[in-house]
Amino acid sequence: MKQHGIVAELLAEFLGTFILLTFGCGVCAMVVLFGTGAPGEIVHGGWTNITLGWGLGVMLGICVAGRISGAHLNPAVTVPLAVFRGFPWRKVVPYCVAQVAGAFAGAGIVFWNYRPAFDRADPALERTAGVFTTFPAFPGLPSVGFWDQVLGTALLLLLVFAITDELNQPVDAKLTPLAIGLIVVAIGMSFGALHGYAINPARDFGPRLMTVLAGFRRNGLTDGSGVWWIPIVGPMIGGLLGAWIYQIAIRRFLRQRSAQAPRGQDRGEEFDPSERVSYT
Repeated sequence: MKQHGIVAELLAEFLGTFILLTFGCGVCAMVVLFGTGAPGEIVHGGWTNITLGWGLGVMLGICVAGRISGAHLNPAVTVPLAVFRGFPWRKVVPYCVAQVAGAFAGAGIVFWNYRPAFDRADPALERTAGVFTTFPAFPGLPSVGFWDQVLGTALLLLLVFAITDELNQPVDAKLTPLAIGLIVVAIGMSFGALHGYAINPARDFGPRLMTVLAGFRRNGLTDGSGVWWIPIVGPMIGGLLGAWIYQIAIRRFLRQRSAQAPRGQDRGEEFDPSERVSYT
């Protein structure tokens, strides 16, 4: 496959993460801003639509960026790929910056698009920052949200590594975007409530910066609550943990099997992040 320069890769990461956030924040805006307040009301599909919207956003972001950058779209993917799969360390910080910038821009577009709805539902911007960023269900128990983020991101990376492993490949490579989008849907449905299932530092911090600049009062960064670090540190730890579990529990045995296989049978090449769609 043709090698692309770092500028092209960073632009792809920016645009892929931008797409992810426009659909993810967009579906949250649909559910949060258009309710009538009726008891028991489910607005535009409620939580089910939110999980589907984020999963589709991930899938579409991968479709946009995959062939150029590998479509990480998430620092908790980029760092484990550098640790375990040979992704160049010199690209880690630029990738992460591009991801945060793309997330910031995606959230900003959604805010601009839905500004009349925000003016009607929350004119003082006191209650709706959750359209863009995550908050704990139990503010007095930060460890609950932290470990939830560790667990969710560990599951994400374990499964992403399994799907993209050239020695394993349980799905056809062409179905990788769909499969990873469905992983995100499953995590949201099963582990979404305790801290909003950010499972991606860029997806959370970029939009949080946008809420600060846009004037949202309860934003988790400047409001004194100090919750901003949980969806950054938790996913980074969880991503490394999930990738490590896959490496020691599955991949090393696949490598042994590949090494023992007859020539031309059951043998895979080493993973090259510059040549394969890797994630997320």
